[in-house]
Amino acid sequence: MNAPIELPVAAAEAARRLPIRRLRVDLSKGFPKLWNGGQAFRTHYMNALSFSFPVGEQVFIDSVRKGVELLPADQQAAWADEVRGFVGQEATHRFLHGQFNAELERQGLVNHWQHWAARRIKRGENMHPINHVAATAAFEHFTAVMATGFLSHPAWLEGAPPDLALLWRWHAVEESEHKAVAFDLYRAMGGTERRRILWFVYLAAVFLVESSRQTFINLWRTGLWWRPRTWSQAARFLFGRHGLWAACLFPLLRYLRPGFHPNQLADADEMAQWLQTQRDAYSIVAG
Repeated sequence: MNAPIELPVAAAEAARRLPIRRLRVDLSKGFPKLWNGGQAFRTHYMNALSFSFPVGEQVFIDSVRKGVELLPADQQAAWADEVRGFVGQEATHRFLHGQFNAELERQGLVNHWQHWAARRIKRGENMHPINHVAATAAFEHFTAVMATGFLSHPAWLEGAPPDLALLWRWHAVEESEHKAVAFDLYRAMGGTERRRILWFVYLAAVFLVESSRQTFINLWRTGLWWRPRTWSQAARFLFGRHGLWAACLFPLLRYLRPGFHPNQLADADEMAQWLQTQRDAYSIVAG
């Protein structure tokens, strides 16, 4: 490992207060099966992502907490506010997507992704915590890049009920807010560029395979697999001019560059503007 990087405490205190928000959405009333504008592929791809969130968010929380415990005591104190905000934001995401997923299961979908993830977590539980933090940093880059897409490309949620569009965009904004937490912690622990990049390459492959598998299972269970329209929608959403790959591929690959930092994704103004326009949709409970 490299020598740990000690971050300036004054700068840390200024930048590391992550607000914990309570989102004003009601998921108890349910929502349509094709909630995302009636689009089968778009709906079930995002359903697949949501299935991964509760177990993933818990892993991220645990990895950051354990990573901070390995820092010298004086550095732990400097990280306290940021970790508290990170944990609060991720716990709120876990709770709301747990409600969202419960509705998906009532509709007949089955969450396989959580079991794939649980087995992977079990296999890696004895690894040094720096590996868990490196994995968290990699996943946080995925979510931060997709977060920018959710705000920059309204068509991704076109036709979604207002509460659901709000849920996904709010989640995106908060992922962008804390996108550097695990990354900076990894550096503070002395993590190397090589380890960071190798974890990203491995988890990019895992994410691609498992998101695809869960999406295909969702489409199969709902009988939408066989419809030609499903796959024309998939082509537009994935490979269209404003589609997922066009928006995300090159920003994702920036992670492979030595010297990369998540704050090089220049999305702060866009996220702040969204929070300002949606200020009646949430309350700040801490931070």
